[in-house]
Amino acid sequence: MASDTSFDPIAQFRLDGKIAIVTGASSGLGARFARVLHAAGATVVVTARRIDRLESLSADLPGSLAVQCDVAQASDREKLIAEVLAKLGRIDILVNNAGITHKIAIESETLDMFEETMEVNTTAIWHLCKLAGENMVANRRGTIVNVASILGMIAGTPIKQANYAASKGAVIALSREIAVQWARKGVRVNSLCPGWFVSEMTAGMDTDDSSQKYVMQNSPIPRMGAEHELDGALLFMASDASSFMTGQTVVVDGGWTAR
Repeated sequence: MASDTSFDPIAQFRLDGKIAIVTGASSGLGARFARVLHAAGATVVVTARRIDRLESLSADLPGSLAVQCDVAQASDREKLIAEVLAKLGRIDILVNNAGITHKIAIESETLDMFEETMEVNTTAIWHLCKLAGENMVANRRGTIVNVASILGMIAGTPIKQANYAASKGAVIALSREIAVQWARKGVRVNSLCPGWFVSEMTAGMDTDDSSQKYVMQNSPIPRMGAEHELDGALLFMASDASSFMTGQTVVVDGGWTAR
């Protein structure tokens, strides 16, 4: 029996002609996410506070757009979406990746710390989903990937950061709710939950002996993840390959939460 030469299961992962926004794209996982979406064919908008880094990244991604934005500021979030729509006409993919944390015991954690983390990690995601989603709903198509964390599902102690855990747990619940509200309007929303990955936020963990011992003792795959090990999950969630999936949480953690 002759093989079907037209059958190409990889084609559904392509993003040709799609407009994608990646927040927190000035370094680490965000910069990697932008490169992955661009390599799959998307026109990528990279955004963060550090415009010099964004411009350097954008120079490596032909056709991309660098927009400075502090997601902690509502006015910046509004300007970002307005500029993307004015210059590119629509939004097909939103990757809410920007995030912060305060690694501190709750006895010493201040209200300002907690509120800052919630603003960046949760409120900004709610607001950007709403702003970008209005265009997606109008076009009856769109995909949102909200980057949460396994610490939204389990405790992180001995690395103490109640502010971060609360914010990421909220992202998972928020994504699920928005997904169901928009499921019949052509817009899909899912959460990506990385485990311990080498990134700017975990700087030093990969070279600290006690941190590495902690990871190796608790992760079935006894190491931290490398940034490229999120490529497949991101591309699956952002593309038509996941066209029948919404409101879900995809965990990439070396088996940490399976224990």
